Amino acid sequence: MIAITNCKLFKEGLLSADQHVLIENGKITKISNETIPDGFERIDARGDYLCPSFIDLQIYGSGGQLFSAYPTADTLKQMDADLIGKGTTGFLACVATNSMEIVYQSIDAAKAYRAEARGFLGLHLEGPYLNPKRRGAHIAAYIHKASLDEVKRLLDHADGTVKMMTLAAELQDEAVISCLLEHGVLLSLGHSDASFAEATAAYNNGFKTTTHLFNAMPPIHHRTPNLPVAVFNHPSAMASIIADGNHVDFEVVKMSHKLMGDRLFLITDAVTECDTGPYQHQLSGEKFITADGTLSGSNITLVQAVQNCVKYCEIPLYDAINKASALPAGLMGLSDEIGSLSVGSRANLLLLNAELQLRKVFVDGL
Repeated sequence: MIAITNCKLFKEGLLSADQHVLIENGKITKISNETIPDGFERIDARGDYLCPSFIDLQIYGSGGQLFSAYPTADTLKQMDADLIGKGTTGFLACVATNSMEIVYQSIDAAKAYRAEARGFLGLHLEGPYLNPKRRGAHIAAYIHKASLDEVKRLLDHADGTVKMMTLAAELQDEAVISCLLEHGVLLSLGHSDASFAEATAAYNNGFKTTTHLFNAMPPIHHRTPNLPVAVFNHPSAMASIIADGNHVDFEVVKMSHKLMGDRLFLITDAVTECDTGPYQHQLSGEKFITADGTLSGSNITLVQAVQNCVKYCEIPLYDAINKASALPAGLMGLSDEIGSLSVGSRANLLLLNAELQLRKVFVDGL
């Protein structure tokens, strides 16, 4: 049992310096300014911010190995440990458009690791059912239209480990979309050339979010509204965004927040340096590129993304924290467990100093 004291506490949009958080059996049991009961170990936050830990719904590797190049349970274990150390205690391991052999190996790794997982939440398949016109760094030879039989076999084998899928809705059959939704897969519109009408129809028919807003989609055109305009105008559709200043200019991140508010959340889309397999990433300054110079992934953590939102995008701190915690948790249907500073939630928490640098990570209160 521990009590975290002397912290600036994020709670329902407010900061309070006179409360403390009690944690028992890995969960938050009380938030108050009452006397701390006997038996609690006190942890002095020294005036730092206490907030929910972060959740990344799109990350390819962390700690030195790209998951799709080494699709094993050991790689997931390494990602888990490395990400926890960086403040991300929940993540979807992402697999880019690849051979079905690699996809199935990734699923096998997820099934083998899930029993011992700490922050690993499942897989995000970014492809192979994309629009080749908007493939970005994805390999054209692996992109294809989904067939119902292929999707059924994939989902049967996945046994619930595939939690999210990015696909180009405009190219897929209705039966495929229905099958994915019936299996509880979170659908994200991305690597898509959808028109305004096609994107709006996708959002109205089960797509809840959008993959890395502005990247791998048509730019806004004033006479031909399309995917970005559709998500801006939709009442509930969400979108992820990469706030590294390379994938999207900070002024555009700022604009997107003003238009979308709590429908916009943060991902890293981070990769690691890799010189094997079909996806080989080279670090170039603060971003990763492929051998031909194509932008292929970020080199930031979610802590850095939050810092960028506050420093460069005029996003209030509470909103920036939510974009890395409560909003992705809600999208995954996990709000009762993670992503919030609430009684009954898992005590997955961060201490951030005044400069928003990570000082301590709590996982289930430890």
